[in-house]
Amino acid sequence: MDERVQKYEDKMKKTLSSFEAELATIRAGRANPHILDKLTVDYYGTPTPIQQVANVTVPEARMIQIQPWESSLIKKIEKAILASDLGLNPNNDGKVIRLIFPELTEERRKQLVKDVKKKGEGAKVAIRNIRRDANDTFKKLVKQDVSEDEVKDLNDEIQKLTDKYIKEIDVVVENKSKEILTV
Repeated sequence: MDERVQKYEDKMKKTLSSFEAELATIRAGRANPHILDKLTVDYYGTPTPIQQVANVTVPEARMIQIQPWESSLIKKIEKAILASDLGLNPNNDGKVIRLIFPELTEERRKQLVKDVKKKGEGAKVAIRNIRRDANDTFKKLVKQDVSEDEVKDLNDEIQKLTDKYIKEIDVVVENKSKEILTV
């Protein structure tokens, strides 16, 4: 593969992986420790991810258990969870925090699927923007003694990559939607 095309494919790969990471934080009725990825607590003056100050486990399908390494962090972790948009109430027994995941309503599931599709469209737009940037760059190459045929080949390669990554995004959206709608 041409190195001029390679850098744009790398950007498309990053777009896809950041989209997948974003979807991992959406809860689908089952307990998934990744929903805590964006949450931080103040640990000696530094905002620190919960996973770095506590042991996070999934003892049951609908429960996450958070066991802080220092008992002084329990209140801070609880506060971070309550302040987040997770919509979960932490249960605290003084040593461990338990997050119980309620069954999602049909309406909520449909809303989550809509959100996933919307995020998928955003990722596709990002991929298309990368294609546009690549095509603009390749058009400028004609002025720098690169043949029009070579530029056309580069544009074709970028179009194939764009199609490939858009299909991958569709597959990821489809799988996440099935996961959310599965009761």
